[in-house]
Amino acid sequence: MCAYFETRYTFDAGRLRVWKAVAGYLQRFINPTDTVFEMAAGYCDFINQIRSGKKYAVDIDPSAATHAGADVVFHVASCESLPMIADGAVDVVFASNLLEHLDDGALVRVVGEARRILKNGGIFIVLQPNYRYCAKEYFDDFTHKKVFSHISLVDFMKENGFAAVRVLKKFMPFSFKSHLPKSYILTALYLRLPVKPFAKQMLVVLKRM
Repeated sequence: MCAYFETRYTFDAGRLRVWKAVAGYLQRFINPTDTVFEMAAGYCDFINQIRSGKKYAVDIDPSAATHAGADVVFHVASCESLPMIADGAVDVVFASNLLEHLDDGALVRVVGEARRILKNGGIFIVLQPNYRYCAKEYFDDFTHKKVFSHISLVDFMKENGFAAVRVLKKFMPFSFKSHLPKSYILTALYLRLPVKPFAKQMLVVLKRM
């Protein structure tokens, strides 16, 4: 995991500005009193900046805990097993760039845990690469195991107890590794565009059935 952080997931202070805009966009799906849980939180860019009631986050890398805000309850754990969270205790689960790293068995377990901890009608927000638009660079990341398009992801989630609420097949660029300026204003404006150039990641918002 440490090697992965050094090669594919290096720290970049500019991420905070980009994620401030992303969190602002996603806030429409989250009430200020909601309990929010982030899977594989990494640098905690989302969970630190979203406005909600209670905040929980997990990551298998212990160093991720150092990035969690004071209002975030952080656990070092795998997303495949979340015994610290009770059934139906969460209003919103968020996962960014996670599912593509899982094999079939782990994928079912992770989505199953998301469904278990969500309340009936709770929201699962998924942000990740859309293979339809990033096939050439997709496997440059040696940890990618699973391929999803905006169609196959929705179908998979339906099989596992979720219904799509909103699907944006092109939401953000593929990676933060870019020479473009990392700006809150530019990112916020970009997310408002009806057509997003260079977007290769999708946003899928789902409801627990």
